[in-house]
Amino acid sequence: MADAIRVAVTPEAAEELRRLRARHGPLMFHQSGGCCDGSAPMCYPAGELLIGAGDVLLADLDLDGVDEPIPFWMSAPQFEYWRHTHLTVDLVTGRGSGFSLEAPDGVRFLIRSRLLTDEELHALGEVCTTPPTPRSACRRTP
Repeated sequence: MADAIRVAVTPEAAEELRRLRARHGPLMFHQSGGCCDGSAPMCYPAGELLIGAGDVLLADLDLDGVDEPIPFWMSAPQFEYWRHTHLTVDLVTGRGSGFSLEAPDGVRFLIRSRLLTDEELHALGEVCTTPPTPRSACRRTP
């Protein structure tokens, strides 16, 4: 499984991202560990949110019809809890209370998750205890 990925996008979310790209130019996602809508994936114009040492790049999302990949960032503390999960960016009807670009369209992005399989973890260079636990359950292989 050489093509294991951490983040996927539903067709509905991909279509919204294409619309947002046409309106706002290059995009980025950031997933923080905040409460309520602060824990939802937020979509911004690329570079609008400053990324630092406390953030982890989980994926560069490649979408048909979008010229450049859309980076998906997560805060490092949040990644420690979620590192054993596969994330899917989905789109649902209804407004969130964040600053994400899709809000004026009456929709919001949300994350659906599942545990990564042992094969996916291995392909990603992760080693986990079974079952994974939130704290330090996974680590990068040397």
